[in-house]
Amino acid sequence: MSKTDLPVDPETLHAMAEDLRVLVGKLRRRMREEAHIGDFTPSQVQVLGLLEREGPATVTALARAQGMRPQSMGETLSVLKAAGLVSGAPDPNDGRQTVLSLTPAFRKKVKASRAAREDWLFRTIQTRFSPAEQQQLAIGVDLLKRLIVS
Repeated sequence: MSKTDLPVDPETLHAMAEDLRVLVGKLRRRMREEAHIGDFTPSQVQVLGLLEREGPATVTALARAQGMRPQSMGETLSVLKAAGLVSGAPDPNDGRQTVLSLTPAFRKKVKASRAAREDWLFRTIQTRFSPAEQQQLAIGVDLLKRLIVS
């Protein structure tokens, strides 16, 4: 049995879990800095992400998904509409409702933002890590993928 096959003691695993949590938080903040999306509240960013992932939705559906009152969601959406990020159209199934979606201009901005973040990661990995470290990082990324898959 090699040293890499030996179990890690629980104290070390707890320390590693804490380090990983802190590092992921710092990486998320750095990625947000690279995104250049703007100054939005966390709830506004969550709504934008939900509309991007799930597609168009009503105020009621968005409020339910975010665990808030429709009136509060309306306030969040009014800021996003005023910024030109979200637009509404009548619900074809219920004319009393409005279906909200991301504007084409904002979708373009999201795509550019992702490209900027990926470019920053690529350049940083390429310049700060040796080829051997890049291979180790690739293994680490595979391990992280396994960590989050249920």
